[in-house]
Amino acid sequence: MPVHTQAGEPRRPPFDAEAARRLREALGMTPAHVAYGIAAAYGMPLSPATVTAWEAGERAPSEAELTALAGALWCAPGELLGAPGTLHEYRLALGLAAADLARRIGMDPAGYARLEAGGRWRGTERQAAALAEALALPLPALIRFTGRDALLTELLTSAATTRWQAYVRPVGKVVPLPKAQLREVLQDLHADYQATMAATLHWGGGERAEESGRAGRAFLDGILTEFWARAGTAHP
Repeated sequence: MPVHTQAGEPRRPPFDAEAARRLREALGMTPAHVAYGIAAAYGMPLSPATVTAWEAGERAPSEAELTALAGALWCAPGELLGAPGTLHEYRLALGLAAADLARRIGMDPAGYARLEAGGRWRGTERQAAALAEALALPLPALIRFTGRDALLTELLTSAATTRWQAYVRPVGKVVPLPKAQLREVLQDLHADYQATMAATLHWGGGERAEESGRAGRAFLDGILTEFWARAGTAHP
């Protein structure tokens, strides 16, 4: 059953104000030069004060303005962005139009637009692989954007709380990592969860049992992030 991906996209891209200033200065341009270049090449009348406000972090350009700014500074849009966190931002960083990306991965443009707006992933494994390749997605981001975070979290929770050996193969079907690596990570998660529970349990009864329960829940709440960290893949 399909599950929800991220809940919508930010209205403005994650602009790197310092990078914009640095690139402008490297070209020997003033904010007035940049504003003029954007207006002349893209038909977007801007004041130098707007460019200055962008560079000061007081305002952020829209997607169209960011594309125009990148053109004026002779750089890729991705050079003006912070770390992408959404599907929209990964696409924007590469300067790809949504319709072009949809065609590249073999997806209906309207369906892809719904996905970026926080809809459900309804694509195939082939389309997921094409999406990862087109956007150079790290594995955690691909799992999140294709709606498999919840399933992976469920599997990891079961592996930590029961027999981890039984979950190597199911986790491997979701996360294409080497079997030996998955075995090591799942075994470590299981051992650490059990140690967390044991550290707060003794024959003293109720209060310690409640403390153990809280510690166990906290461990499981962060198990997905912990899994990516131990697998050597940063969580977005």
